Amino acid sequence: MAESLLGRITNKVYQFKEISGDLVENLSEAKVNVEYIIKSIETNDEEMKNFLFTLGCYEGEEITIISILADNYVISLKDARYSIDSELAKAIII
Repeated sequence: MAESLLGRITNKVYQFKEISGDLVENLSEAKVNVEYIIKSIETNDEEMKNFLFTLGCYEGEEITIISILADNYVISLKDARYSIDSELAKAIII
C-alpha cells in the first residue's frame, strides 16, 4: 500500500511538472515552495552521498526549496530546514 501511495504522489508531481511545462531534473532547477520527491542522489563523491544521507536526503523523501540566496538553497526535508550549496542541489535528482 505504501508503494501505491508513493506512486500516486510521484505521478501527481510529474503531472504538475508536465502541465506547468517545467521538466526539472535536479534540485537546482526546482521552483521555490513546490514539493518534490527525491528520485536519486547522483554523484561520484561518496562523502557527499553520505552527508546527504545523514540529512535524510534519499530516494522517496519529499523535499521543498524554501528560498534561494546566491548559490545557497534553504530546503525543507523531514520537518527540518537545511542550507545546501548548488553542488549538493545538483546531485539531488527529483
